[in-house]
Amino acid sequence: MSRRLLQLVIPVTPERRMFRIHDPSVDPDAPGCPLPPVGALISTNREQLWVGSLQEDIDVRLVLEEWDEAPPPCGDGTAVRGLRLAGGVGDYSVRVYAGNRDQVTRRYAQLFDRHRNPLSDEFQQEKKTLEGLERYLVQLWRGPLAANDHQPTAARRPDGDPAGGYGPTAGDAI
Repeated sequence: MSRRLLQLVIPVTPERRMFRIHDPSVDPDAPGCPLPPVGALISTNREQLWVGSLQEDIDVRLVLEEWDEAPPPCGDGTAVRGLRLAGGVGDYSVRVYAGNRDQVTRRYAQLFDRHRNPLSDEFQQEKKTLEGLERYLVQLWRGPLAANDHQPTAARRPDGDPAGGYGPTAGDAI
């Protein structure tokens, strides 16, 4: 049975609709870096994981977990093999889940319909209620993917989210 070794909950401000996970010694803009995850949830190379977000102006919530072995799946996610973190102890596998992506985008657009001035106090107060609503779960573990895991997909699952809000829902665009 797998055990979670570490869990970090981090507010992240996406830059150009993405955020990056990499070792501090890695230059994220060096030649050979991943392509931006346009139209996809993730983009990777051996040293970096870039996660696509639908946000630019609203913080998202990142839950980063390290496991001693492959954790049980919690819905449809994107699984990747062969990520190497220089500060870690070798090769890692990673699984990424996303939640509430379209909901936050829709609610943010509705703010502009209700408040014509994005600098107004009312707009800013309502915008704060959206902070952290779009969320991501990134699970890392040493070694290869379990036999029942799969390569990256844009899989969909029906509504009725048994995965605690992670994974694409019927309305989410990936």
